[in-house]
Amino acid sequence: MKYVYPALFQPEEEGFFISFPDLDGCFTQASSIPEGLDLAADALNLMLWHMEEEHIDMPAPSALTNIKGDDGSFATLISADTLAYRRLHDTKAVRKNLSIPRWLDTLATEHNINFSNILQNALMRELGVGKA
Repeated sequence: MKYVYPALFQPEEEGFFISFPDLDGCFTQASSIPEGLDLAADALNLMLWHMEEEHIDMPAPSALTNIKGDDGSFATLISADTLAYRRLHDTKAVRKNLSIPRWLDTLATEHNINFSNILQNALMRELGVGKA
């Protein structure tokens, strides 16, 4: 899923404290704005992935103009794509048991077919998701 949430960058002695006012417990720190944008996207993806896994309702994102901070603070939008994030970080193989007719197994084995690869490709095609 794709999301966009506002983040609040608050200056600190050594950089920035970055929080997401709409998502309790979602925050990070960075020494520069470019690093903060990357770390904020990572924190947001991780939080939203967790919320999807736990079936927690996503709050509606606040309007950027409604985000207020102290002097020197600024708000910006951060995007997240949890499907792309999962592809990068959730790579552990999961074993699945399946059944196919013996004649098909024999034929596929004779042709050195990689069952895992075929199943992965078919599932991605069926679900409308491409390879990363």
